[in-house]
Amino acid sequence: MQNNDTLFAERIHRATREAQSQGLAALALVPGPNLRYLMGLALHASERLMLALLATDRPPAFVVPAFEAERVRLGVGMPADVFPYTDEEGPSGALAQACQHLGLAGQKAGAESLHMRLMEYLCLREARVDVAAADDIVTSARLRKDATEVAAMRDAIARTEQVLHDFLPQIQPGRTERELASRLQAMLLEASGEGLPFSPILVAGPNAALPHGTPSERPIQKGDLVVIDCGMFRNGYVSDITRTFAVGLADPELRRVYEAVLEANRAGKEACRPGVAAEDVDRAARRVIRDAGYGDFFTHRTGHGVGLELHEPPYIMEGNVLALEPGMTFTVEPGIYLPGRGGVRIEDDVVITAEGAESLTTFPRELMVL
Repeated sequence: MQNNDTLFAERIHRATREAQSQGLAALALVPGPNLRYLMGLALHASERLMLALLATDRPPAFVVPAFEAERVRLGVGMPADVFPYTDEEGPSGALAQACQHLGLAGQKAGAESLHMRLMEYLCLREARVDVAAADDIVTSARLRKDATEVAAMRDAIARTEQVLHDFLPQIQPGRTERELASRLQAMLLEASGEGLPFSPILVAGPNAALPHGTPSERPIQKGDLVVIDCGMFRNGYVSDITRTFAVGLADPELRRVYEAVLEANRAGKEACRPGVAAEDVDRAARRVIRDAGYGDFFTHRTGHGVGLELHEPPYIMEGNVLALEPGMTFTVEPGIYLPGRGGVRIEDDVVITAEGAESLTTFPRELMVL
């Protein structure tokens, strides 16, 4: 069994070698998923500068507030150089020392365009380090999850599904979306012990036609469809599950919409296997909805990658020709949304295997009448 220190050392080695091959002298990482993936450090961004500088064949260098220095030294698990600064000093001097130590002045460092803020970018430029986007270096490695990562996701999914099962009896006419969403959030937090990747979506009736609707003060009513989208973190990895429920008997068209989405969910998952392009999964699900006459009401991509982040590659959408490979994890979540009337979404988390694909989510998909 590979220990974590060895795993992280290998990940850093691969990443810095790839950076070097792209003409980059180092990687400049901020608190977030890539730093956690490469080093196991779960740091949180704030108004104070925190940067990890990873150069080839050199120990990592950290520029952090002085009160975070010991936490970083203890958390890294490998040799590292820490350059602390106080609030009175500010980060410029410590960053200049770190860059001088690694010989980065006048060189180019790769940065995360989706996570680095203008503050970090300007501080690096002040230290005479050029900055270029290098998202592909780490995200390409993160595409394929190992057994430990998939196990963390299984845990998050199993706990989320148990919470959802325990929560359903609380959905009753007269209770508001916001009241129910708050209760669901509390249950998810208690079961996670780590936190949630997003506030649960719980919308009903006409509000269910909003794919990312915000829970409101509208009371649940008989005949509503209720869309619940929720998840949690476990060991840093996420779950992301959506199910749609009926409160009493929904009208006939909404029941037809449900059946179309259910069949699209099945078709999308059946298309998942190694070598298939991501866009072909999207096409398989979208074809079902289009043939049912609701193509104009499926307004988002069929899925997105899940892992350390709620949304990450691969994106299951038209135009993405990336071939699926074993270890890739993503959602299959077709939906139909009828403005002013209601909506349906059924979302599963899927992992590509050597033989095909496995749905990590197991919560029932047939329409449940509450």
